[in-house]
Amino acid sequence: MKYEEAIDQYIVQHIDAEGDYLRKLYRDTQIKLLYPRMASGHLQGRLLKMFVKMIQPKDILEIGTYSGYSGLCLAEGLSVDGQLYTIEINDEQEDFTRPWFEQSPYANQIHFLIGNALDIIPQLDVEFDLAFVDGDKRCYVEYYELVLKKLRPGGYILADNTLWDGHVIDPKYDKDAQTLGIRQFNDYLAADQRVEKVILPLRDGLTIIRKKD
Repeated sequence: MKYEEAIDQYIVQHIDAEGDYLRKLYRDTQIKLLYPRMASGHLQGRLLKMFVKMIQPKDILEIGTYSGYSGLCLAEGLSVDGQLYTIEINDEQEDFTRPWFEQSPYANQIHFLIGNALDIIPQLDVEFDLAFVDGDKRCYVEYYELVLKKLRPGGYILADNTLWDGHVIDPKYDKDAQTLGIRQFNDYLAADQRVEKVILPLRDGLTIIRKKD
């Protein structure tokens, strides 16, 4: 077993359990969906819940629902009156994901929206406390600007995949549109004085962003 795999195994053995419902969803994701690696998984899922517990948001925005794993982890950390708005651009994903939301304990707290986040976000009459961005990497800068307008001062954005499996520093990916989108976002964010930011080298990279008061 490689060092990284052994460390990952050690970590998941020493953090909170995944839970039967999430475990079943993750297994179903692996079996039935293309690109199952897109699902957050045990470690990141527990981290997302922990962030929600720490920040105590009333309203959360998620861009990129996929199988619903990350959304359920975010909802798990919410108080009983908290709400999650999660946006998925791929309408073919709805038949798989919606039942997992509707049959979960958080069904009345999750608003599952199908469409382009760039069109939907401006229409939402909500001030968000926390956003999780995990959509089309080519649109990260556009997502970021839209989300920042809807985010309360002192609110947080979690941007996923910001190291992109190391491709951000690999010249072999200089013409890859997704990689270029992430690089552009990282550079843009680094120069943005409206926020505080830090990158965690978790999985493909997770950037924690705080909108200044």
